[in-house]
Amino acid sequence: MSSTTNSRPVDGSTGTPAAADGSPAGSEGAKTPPKLVFAAPRRAKPPRHLADLTTAERRAAVAELGEKPFRADQLSRHYFARLADDPAQMTDLPAAIRERLVADLLPPLLTPVRELDCDGGTTLKTVWKAFDGVLFESVLMRYPDRATMCVSSQAGCGMNCPFCATGQAGLTRNLSTAEIVEQVAAGARALARGRIPGGPGRVSNIVFMGMGEPLANYKTVLGAVRRITDPAPAGLGISQRSVTVSTVGLVPAIEKLAAEDLSVRLAVSLHAPDDELRDELVPINNRWKVAEVLDAAWAYADRSGRRISIEYALIKDVNDQSWRADLLGRLLRGHLVHVNLIPLNPTPGSRWTASRPQDEREFVRRLEAHGVPVTVRDTRGREIDGACGQLAAAAKD
Repeated sequence: MSSTTNSRPVDGSTGTPAAADGSPAGSEGAKTPPKLVFAAPRRAKPPRHLADLTTAERRAAVAELGEKPFRADQLSRHYFARLADDPAQMTDLPAAIRERLVADLLPPLLTPVRELDCDGGTTLKTVWKAFDGVLFESVLMRYPDRATMCVSSQAGCGMNCPFCATGQAGLTRNLSTAEIVEQVAAGARALARGRIPGGPGRVSNIVFMGMGEPLANYKTVLGAVRRITDPAPAGLGISQRSVTVSTVGLVPAIEKLAAEDLSVRLAVSLHAPDDELRDELVPINNRWKVAEVLDAAWAYADRSGRRISIEYALIKDVNDQSWRADLLGRLLRGHLVHVNLIPLNPTPGSRWTASRPQDEREFVRRLEAHGVPVTVRDTRGREIDGACGQLAAAAKD
């Protein structure tokens, strides 16, 4: 990773695992499960956008404006296929109706507030401001063989994981389908226009691993997955197999997602193989235990045929012990699964930090000894407040 970063203003987590009483994880004393927020606070809704609507709904919306329904197909082609964001480029729409259609169905949704890049410009993190002033982040990461967009599904998060900057910020609101899709479209424009080093390119992979718990905003995230993966001009035409949806373990929502018969990959943020520690690191575990979460994941794998990703942030002296690696290996062996070990990207002032290199290597060795495939994730973005939620918090401050 590059040792230099660039910060561009655009318009003018981590501490010791704590129990509810503030004591470090593992200390004595009564422990009350941390508060979880599933229902987002009621706030004003973003303006209606083409990406919020199905193809039929777009045609109906255009007809309501007194125009021929095929105009919706033209707008869709400009937005999804040509990645146009300037009405002047939409020359097949008569000038007399162009501004009206664009104003009604392609309103501006996101304003970039701050951008940081590293890795020679191939990693770009953006803080977006929505119509109501809420801030959230997306990250574009270009590799030699692919370009991945990490998108947010909520502003903040209600899952209250104590090592996560977003979780500690709390939940502000759910993002709309179009606000999620526009993050991808913005990354696609940057690549297509050669803004990212390496020449013109395209977004090939999407990971719902930004701010928020995707399955707590289920309907909207499902709509975004459809728009991202539907063939152009209905959507952006990215393969479902190149989309990953993460969750901390909302079991009923995992079961619901399995019934959708999608081929997206499911990623489970596990972070501990035992209920005692996971109750503290991932508070949703107080409702659905490790065994229940994994059973739902295996059912999803059986239904979709897709390998499950297990996300595991390695935290020094907290969850990186050899016995926990062995326990994790026993839980996962024999299943269609892959473990992503994530060296913790600590927030400023944090007392938690990434595992020692030797402990990381031993954790990998023990998982492999159980026949479990494992990868240590590339820690891109460490220099640019790479832990999810850090940059938005800094911009807000």
